[in-house]
Amino acid sequence: MVDSRSVEEGGAIRRRRECAACHRRYTTFERVEELGLSIIKRDGTKEPYRRDKIVSGIGKALKNRPVTDEQVAAAAARVEARLRRKGPNVTSQDVGLEVLAELKKLDQVAYMRFASVYKDFQEITDFERELGLLLQKREPAKRRASRT
Repeated sequence: MVDSRSVEEGGAIRRRRECAACHRRYTTFERVEELGLSIIKRDGTKEPYRRDKIVSGIGKALKNRPVTDEQVAAAAARVEARLRRKGPNVTSQDVGLEVLAELKKLDQVAYMRFASVYKDFQEITDFERELGLLLQKREPAKRRASRT
């Protein structure tokens, strides 16, 4: 092992390792495996929680956006932590809403991308409505800042 450090706000350990035979370096991550989180799908079926699905969904929404892999991993960790606080069984709707909340803070273009799939936008007016809601929530902060 070459280097070891805590990442994801203490939720994982990142280790740089080196192969003794070929001297090639690689990275491993060690995470505490938390048991018992299940996702209840819209059709009522239940499946085990998979972190990689959250990372993949966030990553797809953030494709070609100025966000690092570390930010994606941290966002996924925050989503997972909030889901775990909700209990051992959470709905897929809970997952989607937590991802939307995280993307809203991280990148608004990615938020709109994810929302268009998650909320099943069918027409351009769906985008307009969601954008209006997004801008409406930002507006009071701008007004308060300009008054001071």
